[in-house]
Amino acid sequence: MSKAPGLTLPAGRSGSLIRAEFFQRLLPFGALIALILFFQVWCVGIGTNFLTFENFVNILVATAVVGIMALGETFVIITGGIDLSVGTVMTISMVMTAVAITSQHLPVPVGILVGVLTGGLMGLLNGVLIARFKIAPFIATLGILNVARGLSLVITQTRPIYFSDNPEFQQGVMGNLFGIKLSGEFGIPNIAIIMFGAAIVAAFILGKTSLGRYTFALGSNEEAARLSGVDVVKWKTLVYVLCGLFAGLAGVLTAARLGSAQPATGFGYELSAISAVVIGGTSLSGGEGTILGTVIGAFIVYVLTYGLQFVNVPQEWQIVVTGIVVIGAVYIDNLRRRQRT
Repeated sequence: MSKAPGLTLPAGRSGSLIRAEFFQRLLPFGALIALILFFQVWCVGIGTNFLTFENFVNILVATAVVGIMALGETFVIITGGIDLSVGTVMTISMVMTAVAITSQHLPVPVGILVGVLTGGLMGLLNGVLIARFKIAPFIATLGILNVARGLSLVITQTRPIYFSDNPEFQQGVMGNLFGIKLSGEFGIPNIAIIMFGAAIVAAFILGKTSLGRYTFALGSNEEAARLSGVDVVKWKTLVYVLCGLFAGLAGVLTAARLGSAQPATGFGYELSAISAVVIGGTSLSGGEGTILGTVIGAFIVYVLTYGLQFVNVPQEWQIVVTGIVVIGAVYIDNLRRRQRT
């Protein structure tokens, strides 16, 4: 658990709160290890093996895109807000990357930049609606969700855009750096390496920059931050812009992974991203959270999903189990907050 600047602990309770913070940091990691061991025992019981390098790689690839979206969502939830649009922002970023490279014949690096900046622009719209016009985050981001989804369908005319005829995509930056078919060091997919790199950047921003400090301050007590001279509109808007940039990067990676821009892809991804953040220990009431917890939360979501698929649990029951896990994570967060009051 991270604290807002200037927050002091009561002398009589500091020891117990420190122990509670330590426990909170360990809980998601312990849950991840327990989940992996649970599926390994289950698989041994049916004559197979869950702990294989192939399964490890598959989980890394499955986690990467939603994990990157969850990094941006972490900042938003720490402020006490929520962004329901990250899934479709990812989609329109993917579409704009494809349009820039195929229709406009721009260089691939420029197309990548277009995709990421498209995400940032959508995040800016969210931030302005929420911070400047005081629209509730749930409503504002739900509206942008539909705007981004509709624009993706309009721009593509509801048809996928394929990169297959573009040699630069096949052989250049997109194919080699952002693809998942080629592996990085020790056989780890490049898309996973990019996710870990993005997590390091996010952790630095959250822990070492003014944006990170004000993110916690807004979530702990926005009115107190305003009275202290913090430009709430500016910093809250920047939080949503950052969330959009991460969603834009996720869109570029998805385009590279699929070799195309699919206008129907992304809807519903926001639920997985939010689940990862909450399971990782970020409080929905704002004011606390960590990037490491979010990364672990993303792995929990996809170890659970992949593990249930691996042991042939029907998809409808996979959804039920995932929902129960999210409810459990929120309940634990509520208990933790009650203990501090």
